[in-house]
Amino acid sequence: MSTQAPFMRMELGPSSLLGILDRVGWWGALGMIAIALVYTLFMLLVSRGAPRHGGPSHPDAPLLVVILMPCLNEAEVIGASVRRLTSIPDPGLRIMVIDDGSDDDTAQAAAQAGDQRVEVVRRRPPHARLGKGEALNDALSIVRSRCTAVSSSRVVVGVMDADGRLDPHAIGEVRKAFAPQEVGAVQMGVRINNRFGSLLARMQDMEFVIFTEVFQRGRRRVRSVGMGGNAQFVRLSALDALGPRPWTRSLTEDFDLGIRLNATSWTNEFWPSASVHQQGVTNMRRLLRQRTRWFQGNLQALHLLRSVAREQRGLGRADTLWQILTPYLLLTGSLLTLSFLITMVTAAVAAVLRWEQSWIWLVGAYVIAFGPALIYACIYWRIERHEGLNLIKAVGYAHLFVLYGLLPSLYGWRALARELTGRTGWAKTAREAEPTQVAQPFQAAAPAAPGGPVPTGPPALGSQPPPHEAVRRAPIPAPGTMRAGSAAPAGSSLGHPAVVGRRTHRAVSNLNNEEMR
Repeated sequence: MSTQAPFMRMELGPSSLLGILDRVGWWGALGMIAIALVYTLFMLLVSRGAPRHGGPSHPDAPLLVVILMPCLNEAEVIGASVRRLTSIPDPGLRIMVIDDGSDDDTAQAAAQAGDQRVEVVRRRPPHARLGKGEALNDALSIVRSRCTAVSSSRVVVGVMDADGRLDPHAIGEVRKAFAPQEVGAVQMGVRINNRFGSLLARMQDMEFVIFTEVFQRGRRRVRSVGMGGNAQFVRLSALDALGPRPWTRSLTEDFDLGIRLNATSWTNEFWPSASVHQQGVTNMRRLLRQRTRWFQGNLQALHLLRSVAREQRGLGRADTLWQILTPYLLLTGSLLTLSFLITMVTAAVAAVLRWEQSWIWLVGAYVIAFGPALIYACIYWRIERHEGLNLIKAVGYAHLFVLYGLLPSLYGWRALARELTGRTGWAKTAREAEPTQVAQPFQAAAPAAPGGPVPTGPPALGSQPPPHEAVRRAPIPAPGTMRAGSAAPAGSSLGHPAVVGRRTHRAVSNLNNEEMR
């Protein structure tokens, strides 16, 4: 004989306060779930369309690609990352490593690359450690000062993390992506290179793949592509449209930049033909700290709502507003998660006590919770099957991915508490030393002969003077004066082996290798 405990059912009058709150909560929860599912389905559908591809860059106007690599205590990984970039045989590529007040040998490790296209810029306190955005803005002022003879529309500024590994064909893909003149920024895909050795890193890789393959591909169709902190490329003229210091002091300056670019006449593009590979966090405590920082930065973007509503149009505006409001929706959704967990515990207790209850609701709950993840698993399997991932294992990952997706319920509220109390300081996420055997994931191809596939390169950037010493120098030659496969012209700091603290070579600039004000 089964019994029903009296406290398991509470009679709520339709006009009572509890009854009204119950109905509001019930329909509010259903509404949130329905909106999230409709949005996900919409992105799944629009992301399946054929991607747009630009044509080849015009040979008379080659692009100068300058990659900025802000670093803080990255000695473990920066050397290998710089060597990977310099193994790309592109004469129009320049690398500027910004040592943002490191306490270790970051600058020395970067300088040992020994390539003419690399320069190391050192920031000193009190001007250092003011955030990634400030480091990028100061480096950008150097780029601007040296490119006065080059059209800003022909200069592309890339941002790479110290642990980033660009695909060897990525720079060539950058040139294709920027062929349409309306393209102001390009974001490439992101993969986790240590996904095979850590389940937590595997979840991060699946997260990035789903984000790029579903949401970024979908957003390129509605003109709302977002920018990331790794493998972000922006035309200098598009940065100029945002003012002298386009990156903000936000904890997620990349997120801010993408939203503000979408509010201009420029087009943000996602380019799936190349990726950057970075380290995943293998420690849960570090992951929570990292994601708390990201979440707090997204919370800080609320002030952009007005400009988006005023400047953007159509589906792009709707999606950008959704991006800005997402952290607040996640916080609200975490309450639904808590309610669901309480319901599950109550149902388990009822089952143990053999109380009568219906379990049909579990079917609906499973479909809502795991249905999208199973679709994601198929997408991820299609991407990873050439690496040995089978479909059954991918389905298993899908169920773990749902649990992984509950983490915002932990770090989201912590991020909100930090934002409300004005705490914005952070210790950077520690890197792990990379095995020697993966230091060179690909071999540099031999430089193409003149007239080959490597585009004609633009001139190199100039050099910087010691403090308070500005010496006039000849302007940078016009684009196209450098032969394909040739070395950078003499007199260029990004065309000489990187030297930390160099003071012998002088040129016009308000910043120098030792200090960026």
